[in-house]
Amino acid sequence: MYLQIIEQIRHRIAVGDWKAGDELPSIRALAVSTQVSVITVKRAYLELEREGVIVTRQGKASFVAEQVELSSQLRREELDGHLAAAAQIGRELALTPEEVIERMRMQMREGGKKS
Repeated sequence: MYLQIIEQIRHRIAVGDWKAGDELPSIRALAVSTQVSVITVKRAYLELEREGVIVTRQGKASFVAEQVELSSQLRREELDGHLAAAAQIGRELALTPEEVIERMRMQMREGGKKS
């Protein structure tokens, strides 16, 4: 569950919902809103802090780290995850790398419309 919280926070930062310096919900508030234990949220926050995604000021709150390229970096990591999943599906369908790449080119040209 803590991994889902990490991914949700990373996604909100990546898409710009939360910007550098923005205060995150308190651990207790997030635990209540997501209906998970405080320990689970605390674990997620500690992992995000270890990664440098957030900073926690003792006695105050947790904030999105002041990294200029954080949003872009997180979006690239999210893209890499999707590309890895697409590659796995391509292998399962016995597509060649060239066929997978061509399908990606089509998606880029069509703006992501379903084919």
